Amino acid sequence: MSLGQTLAPHLPLLRRYSRALAGDQHHGDAYVKATLQAIIAAPDQFPSDVDARLGLYRVFQVIWSSTHDDRHESDSFDAYPDADDDARRLLAEQRLGRIPPLSRQALLLTAMEGFSNSDTAYLMGLDDRTVSGLVSEALSEIDSQIKAKVLIIEDEPIIAMDIETIVRDLGHDVTGIAVTRDEAVEQARLHKPGLVLADIQLADDSSGIDAVADILREIEVPVIFITAFPERLLTGERPEPAFLITKPFHRNTVRAAISQALFFFDAETV
Repeated sequence: MSLGQTLAPHLPLLRRYSRALAGDQHHGDAYVKATLQAIIAAPDQFPSDVDARLGLYRVFQVIWSSTHDDRHESDSFDAYPDADDDARRLLAEQRLGRIPPLSRQALLLTAMEGFSNSDTAYLMGLDDRTVSGLVSEALSEIDSQIKAKVLIIEDEPIIAMDIETIVRDLGHDVTGIAVTRDEAVEQARLHKPGLVLADIQLADDSSGIDAVADILREIEVPVIFITAFPERLLTGERPEPAFLITKPFHRNTVRAAISQALFFFDAETV
């Protein structure tokens, strides 16, 4: 099997990480493209002493670090490259500044991408203890983030309850739990949410993707998809969700995604 074939299954996940780190799909995909170009240009330099996914992320981290001084920069990317809203830009910069860049990377790599502290230390060129400290720092900051009204779109009762518990424990308010497309749209109209957490397969065989699309036609709100079928959304076609959690999920994964999503939006406070 060629190196390209070996790396191909890991590219959707790398694109997810890159989008969350860069703040938008356009810039995120640009870094993934640069990573692949570097591998193609020098395949003999691809890490051969680790598994393929770890090696892929390592090359990405080297490229990212070479263009960002994350020790000193707190707003090293533009969350809205095409936006003209100066207030939103300022808001994004302020929220990004609350979690130092290295802590943000450590949190995403462990909570969102599922790497161990040891693997994350390898990817970031740090030691395990430093990574553990960075993750703790990021999680502490998340707990003090802005509080939002959250709409949950999920038809499985146990999963919906788990998500609701996580959301409330973080200090957010749950406006409702919708199990169908129509119910989700109606609840969004009645109680304008500051964040939406949505599954893509709903109770009446309707689509959470369609429900979110309907909601976004009426209000602007950050969306996090939580799904057992990430391949339905990570297709390489635009637009894609910046925030995607794969079932089964961990509590810290949801915490990290909520924090990242609320960085870029002026969510209504409770």
